[in-house]
Parts: sequence; C-alpha cells; structure tokens
Amino acid sequence: MRRFLCTTCVVILVFSFVSSVAAAQSIQVSVDLSDAPRNPYHTRLTMPAKPGPLTLVYPKWIPGNHRPAGPIANVTGIKMEAAGQTLSWQRDSVDMYAFHVDVPAGATELQVSLDTITNDGSAGASGPSATTNVLDLNWNQVMLYPQGASSDEVQVTASVNMPSYEWSFGTALPLGVVITSGRTVVANFTPVSLTTLVDSPLIAGEHYRKIELTKPGESPTHVIDMVSESEAGLAMTPADEAAYRKLVAETGALFGARHYLEYHFLLTLSDEAGHHGVEHHQSSDNSVGERTLIDPDLHLLDAGLLPHEFTHSWNGKYRRPAGLATRNYQDPMVGDLLWVYEGLTEYLGDVLTARSGLWSPEQYREALAETAAALDHRAGRTWRPLEDTARSVQILRLQGPEWRSWRRGLDYYPEGELIWLEVDTIIRQQSHGQKSLDDFCRLFHGGESGPPKVVPYTFDDLVHTLNQVTPYEWATLLEERLNSTKAGAPLGGIERGGWRLVYNDQPNVFIHTGEEIDEYVDASYSLGFVVKKDGEFEDVTYGSPAYTAGIGPGMHLVAINGRAWSKDVLRDALRASKGSNQPIELLVENAKFYKTYSIAYHDGIRNPHLERSDKADVLGEIQQPLAK
Repeated sequence: MRRFLCTTCVVILVFSFVSSVAAAQSIQVSVDLSDAPRNPYHTRLTMPAKPGPLTLVYPKWIPGNHRPAGPIANVTGIKMEAAGQTLSWQRDSVDMYAFHVDVPAGATELQVSLDTITNDGSAGASGPSATTNVLDLNWNQVMLYPQGASSDEVQVTASVNMPSYEWSFGTALPLGVVITSGRTVVANFTPVSLTTLVDSPLIAGEHYRKIELTKPGESPTHVIDMVSESEAGLAMTPADEAAYRKLVAETGALFGARHYLEYHFLLTLSDEAGHHGVEHHQSSDNSVGERTLIDPDLHLLDAGLLPHEFTHSWNGKYRRPAGLATRNYQDPMVGDLLWVYEGLTEYLGDVLTARSGLWSPEQYREALAETAAALDHRAGRTWRPLEDTARSVQILRLQGPEWRSWRRGLDYYPEGELIWLEVDTIIRQQSHGQKSLDDFCRLFHGGESGPPKVVPYTFDDLVHTLNQVTPYEWATLLEERLNSTKAGAPLGGIERGGWRLVYNDQPNVFIHTGEEIDEYVDASYSLGFVVKKDGEFEDVTYGSPAYTAGIGPGMHLVAINGRAWSKDVLRDALRASKGSNQPIELLVENAKFYKTYSIAYHDGIRNPHLERSDKADVLGEIQQPLAK
C-alpha cells in the first residue's frame, strides 16, 4: 500500500535550478572532445579545496534513467594534483562511485584529470556516444563533485573543444564565448548549477542543421538541432517541420504554461551511435537511425519519440514524483510512481503525435492495438503487479527480450498508457463530455511559465487533482490497476473509447514495419514466438502453443513441416493451419541437438487491430487537436 507526504505539504518541496549566489562549491570543467571519433573524452576539473581529507563522487543515479546508471566502469586515467603535487587517491571499498584523497597543506584548489571511454552506455542506454562524424556529451559522464553537496549548490563553469573547426553543436546550456583558433573551436559556457549542467547535454557533428520552430519575436524559442553521419540524413521534409511546429502549439494548448526559457530538440541521426531518448527541462537528447527522416518505415516507428520526450518537460521534469526528486546524484531514487512519470508521458506523447499530424488516426490506433495485445499476452501479470515493474526498474532496465511475457519488463510505460487512457475516458464519461484529461494536465502541469524548477508530487496529489476535475473513486481504481495480478490487460479505456481489440490475418502496420526493418517474424499472437532472420527464437510467449510444446528462447528454428524455414514458409504454414486438423511440425536445434516439436495450432495468422464498437468514438475525440 502506497503512502507518501500529504498534499498540503508537498508544495514546500520545490527545487530551483537557479544557482545560489553563495554557492557551496565552484568547479571548472574542461572537456577535450578532439579524440571523440576514436572514443575517449578527456576531462580536466578544477575546484577549491582545503587541506585535509576530501571525498569526491561520480554521478550515480541519473535523472531520466531512474537507476544507478552512471557509467563508472568507463572512467579511466584518474589523476589528482594540488599544490604542485600528484596525490594518491583511493576508491571507497563499498561505494565504487566515491574517491578519497588527502589535500596537502598550503593547497587552495584541486585539479583532477580523467578520461571517459564512450564506446558504450550512451545517455544511459547501449551503444557508443561518439562516431567519426557525431558525438553526444552527457555531462554526468565527465564530472566529479564533493560528496554530500546538493547539485543545486554546486556551481560549474564548463567549456568544450570540438574535434574539428568544421563541427557545429547544439545544446540548451547558456553559451558564453566561442573561440576559434586554426582548426580548434572552444565553446565556453556561462556558469550554471551542477543540476543545470547535467540537465543540458550537448550534441555535435560535422553535418549539422538547425530548424527554428518558433516565429521571430515569440518566446520561449523552440529549435531542432540535428547532427547526422551525412548531409542526406538531415533532410527533414516541410511536412515534418510543420508537424513539429504544430507539436509546440499543441503542448501549449494542453498544458497552458511552459517551464523553460528555451527548448532544444537535440536529434542525432546515426546507425552507429547508441539510440535513445532522454528527457531534460529545456531539451531532449534523441538518437535514431541515420535515415529516419527520409525513410517512411523508420519515420513511422520513431515518430512518437520527440513528442514523448518533449512531454517530459512538464511530466517528469517540472512535476516529478517525490521519490525521484533527489538532492544530488548519489541519493537513491524510488520509482513507485513511474507509471505516471513514464506511463502518462507515453499516453500524452502518443496523443500529441496524432494531434500534431506525425501519425494519422489509423496509425495511432494500430500503435495502441499493438500495445494492448502485447500486454494482454503478459502472463507475468499473474505474479508481478504493475507497481513492481516500476520498483524493479534498476534490475529490469537493460534485460533482453527473453521470457519478457513471464518476467515482464518496463511495463509501466505501455500499461501506464492504457491506465491513463482509461482515466481520460472515465472523465469524459462522468462529465458528459465537458471535461477530459486535458483539464487535469492544465491543473497539474500548468501554473506559471518561467525558468525550470521541480515541483514534487505524491499519489495523493494525483488523486486530489483528478477529483478536482471530476469526482470519482480514483484512488480505488488506480490501486486496483497497480496491484492487480489478474490475467489480461486493462482494456477499459479502449472499450469506453468506442473500440475493441481484435485479431485477424491483416498485417498490423507497426508489427509489419518492424519485421521488415529488423528482419524477424513476429508470431506472438499465433504460435507464440518471435524468430530472427537466423532462425533463433528471440522470445517465446509463456503459455503459448510453442511454449506448451517445449520451445524456448535461444533455440533455433531449422524447418517447418519438413521444409527449410523462412518467413514465407512460416506464414504459409500459419495460413494453412486455419481450419486444418493437422499439427505444425517444427524442427528445432537446441545446443547442437535436434528435435521435432508437433504443435496443435489451427487459428491461422493473428495480428492485433482495433475495431469499432457500437459506442461513441471517444478515441477519435481524444485525437482532435486543441490548438487553433
């Protein structure tokens, strides 16, 4: 049972992102990116120090990652100096993120140099942070700061030098002076708090393009900063530019306020750099495939990324669960409310993708059908409630796809989306169409526009605001959704919205597109597995026909009904199973042993879709734009 601070107390816990005049610490950080194409970032830190013991820490709990994701294993070459001496340091025997050093007599400052290996752990995800032509600098990767200090009270003056004078960069970090000397470009930034620095990543590349989304004279400004492996990758269409301008307008109409001074969509287009999306107050750090803007299939699959991360500026950065609003990067985070932080953002992000025109209404419904079907086949729901997936983010975040239906993954994203759709449809139903979740967003995420700040909230705050919009048994409903161990996804929002989840042999556009791009076959809703191009079973759905027959992830499909396997052979066998009384025979290799599995399956190809019911089309109303 969840119990947090009372609603009347939470308003006190507001953290400012404006540096204190009497900053407890002042650090200078200089990052040399000249080696980025071959991997390391070189960093030099200078900070005031007094003689005696000092403990420095490397950021551990990274906002947006919701877990201790600071890539400490990538930190190398640490050297500490003071008063002209090279100092011996020692890592803490328990906390691998802490370093102890004795500052000698007469010293007034400490210099630290270190390298950060960036071939993995890009923005807390997998993949490299830099390639030959692009880089992504997350400041938490290159920082040390005094143990116990509040990140709001540590002031940092940062500078970077680019790999080449031909490179350009984008960031929301306030820029000071840029010095160009020969082939060297050094960007100096104005002093900010450590909180603001870590919240302001920088991308750079040889191929750069900036798109202004705000009309001249309007404030705050919104821009897209793009870097790519090639000039061709930067070719955003006029239709997309118009859609992103529409996205800015739609968020203004939805939330009624903006909690930033300017906003930068940072977009890296590369097949070699790590792919991710990470939210920040005044920017978002997004990395996708090089041809995402010009390949319709890639565009479809990633259209919701920027709307999702932009939504986080309100839901996740400005309004943040109390358990995630920590005073520095060493204090543990509590993720109980990630079904709001991420789940509500997933819902609003997808709705905004449709409202802005990045998806058509049909594409929105196909995405929702895929989400609903995947969760409706999560056997793990019978033992692991949704709230536990949020509490377990530290151990589930980077797990592979194997046994996902039984283990569950980060289901607070998609199942949170279904819950908030249900909340939206209930509000509309209870208020006879006079209110919606849009009204909740204006009450909960609105307020006054201005510079970034954090306003924490609790479960009780959510319930209180929902009741302000429309009285209902919100606490009971939400507790039931969070703690249920019943089979079957919460589909009430789809059904109240005038639609139903169905299966037929027609391709789901998102599943089919993913199959074509990544070269796999998704038979999750028929035989119950996903099989890769090389025949490996990527996952097998717990309780499915394939599972019941004895097949598991990691085995390899060799043949189907006596014929060498291919995607066409598999699909033909599924089609032929419809109405047949013959089993499907799969020859499978498992650790160099071969066995034939006979599967009594007779339902043909099954792909998820939404089908209209006899109720009003509330789902269509939800997708209607708000901005005039």
